[in-house]
Amino acid sequence: MSAKNQNPARAEILRRLSETLDKKRDRKAAEAAVAQRLTNPPRGPLPARGQLAPAAQLDLFIAMAEEHEATVARLATRDDVPEALSDYLRRHNLPQEIAMAEGSELADLPWDRATSLEVRRGGPSAQDTATLAPAFGAVAESGTLMLLSGATRATGHNFLPDNHIVVLDAKDVVGALEQAWDKLRAAGLHKPLLPRTVNFITGPSRTADIEQTIQMGAHGPRRLHILIVGDRDDKEISGGAGADGSAGKG
Repeated sequence: MSAKNQNPARAEILRRLSETLDKKRDRKAAEAAVAQRLTNPPRGPLPARGQLAPAAQLDLFIAMAEEHEATVARLATRDDVPEALSDYLRRHNLPQEIAMAEGSELADLPWDRATSLEVRRGGPSAQDTATLAPAFGAVAESGTLMLLSGATRATGHNFLPDNHIVVLDAKDVVGALEQAWDKLRAAGLHKPLLPRTVNFITGPSRTADIEQTIQMGAHGPRRLHILIVGDRDDKEISGGAGADGSAGKG
């Protein structure tokens, strides 16, 4: 049958079928492309600033964090956290009280070492003076912490109190922001989905919107204190991806 004599209704049906089949083929190709990109994300150039030996990366992170008004304390082990925390609160004339998420990975620390410290486990409250949270990682080039949300990590603890204290393992410092995402992928915490919230925090909250004068605590904590546990060895493989984009050990 020539196109001239073809039934218009039949021609329209065939056109729609052809269009639907084309869309299905396009969708499968698009899904395959997305899966490929997630499995092997493209690597852009990484700034040389953070591509240092592990010990130098840690030094750079501390320098940048302090430049952004965070304070830092170095600890040998996580068991030292309770006493360091109590000392921080005492030096700032704050109540010996700390809040952290129920089921936090920090819950099993030897809290009896800080006998005057009261630990409240649960969701964030506007009445909390200080909260404690674990960092998933940190970025050396900018002095930035990476914190994840989850059933045992309450995002509100990062923003509600005036005093935010974060525990960071020295081995979890990477050179660049892109490598922090590599670290998350390597840990498998993006499967099947990324955490609901990934917070990158650089220093305490501040603003200069009012008369160009720096005001601390405008949108969150007035103080950020980082307890860095352990050290870095230049013999280790830096966390995240290397300067060439290859994956390393976290």
